[in-house]
Amino acid sequence: MSKLHVPSFAEDCVDLLRQTTDGKAVNRRSFLTLCGVLGVSAGMFRFSPALAADKEIVLVNWGGDAVTAMTEAFAKPFMAANAGTEVFVDGAGPSSGKVKAMVESGSVTWDVADRNIPASLELGRQGLLEEIDYTIVDKSKVRPEHAGQWGVGNYIFSNVLTWDTAAFPDKAPSTWADFWNVKDFPGRRALRKHIDGQLEAALLADGVAPADIYPIDVDRALEKIKEIKEHTIFWGSGAESQQIFRDREVVMGNLFNTRASVVRRETDAAIEFTYNQGIVWPGAWIVMKNNPAGKDVFKLIASTQDPAQQIVLFELLGNGPINPAAAALVPDELKPLDPGSPENYAKQIPADGEWYADNSATVLNRYIEAIS
Repeated sequence: MSKLHVPSFAEDCVDLLRQTTDGKAVNRRSFLTLCGVLGVSAGMFRFSPALAADKEIVLVNWGGDAVTAMTEAFAKPFMAANAGTEVFVDGAGPSSGKVKAMVESGSVTWDVADRNIPASLELGRQGLLEEIDYTIVDKSKVRPEHAGQWGVGNYIFSNVLTWDTAAFPDKAPSTWADFWNVKDFPGRRALRKHIDGQLEAALLADGVAPADIYPIDVDRALEKIKEIKEHTIFWGSGAESQQIFRDREVVMGNLFNTRASVVRRETDAAIEFTYNQGIVWPGAWIVMKNNPAGKDVFKLIASTQDPAQQIVLFELLGNGPINPAAAALVPDELKPLDPGSPENYAKQIPADGEWYADNSATVLNRYIEAIS
């Protein structure tokens, strides 16, 4: 059976920001690397390379306008504070396969990448990553569950219950049990074509206590999802999850908070969402084994823990600040939208990175079979 590709949260953020920015930033090192991959000469393009710096750090994310966002939030402040160091944000997309091929070939051109805690465990256990140097990176600036051996949190996002207020004028849904209750809350639902945050919602709807969600009872979760399969549209991209609400194809959905926030704004809160029983995730920095920047990469990571810089990323991408101290700096009008605020975080279930690292691939195949 061929493996279905479903865009990751980070890829989805790229697509989201692309709607509002031009996304034409290109840097010298990533451009030349791309030319090498394509087997073409840089002379074929109109390209003005930046002057060489004494030191270079390459931060790789999922491309497009996320390059612009992380350049503004993280790269520019670090370069301003560290004369002679150039930080390039490369949008090549740090898939596990690319990381593995790069490290095993000995031709490492990336230093730090935007992934997540499960990926840090998967790749770290294969000897492909450097351990996070917590003598430089400050553990106290993230929650304990966001400080891993090979990955440290860089932002927060959530799967949230989203609904059309016009469909439920008298009583709004507030729990996943309501989501599964097609009698009292009739209409089509939306779930993602991926297990992240979907299995947890199913178990919560089935009465499992938040403290007992992990390890996930996969059989029970899949049976619960099958109960509403005929009432459900399964979305593959974040853009699709927004569009089916715009087109009034669904009355409720399990969406990324970033997409729910956008459709809420577009409709003047006619589409609403709640962080109650949300499933909250950390993005994470990972550091490639034998990367060219060496210890300097941990200085960059440490600088991204600054609350003010995380607010910039939140305002540009909708990714919640990972540093709890940033909550006090979030503008009042954005506080209800911040998945990492103390109030919102307390309502949610933190995703278990260990469980996903051990089970994701196998369980995903079972999930796709169940919803097909």
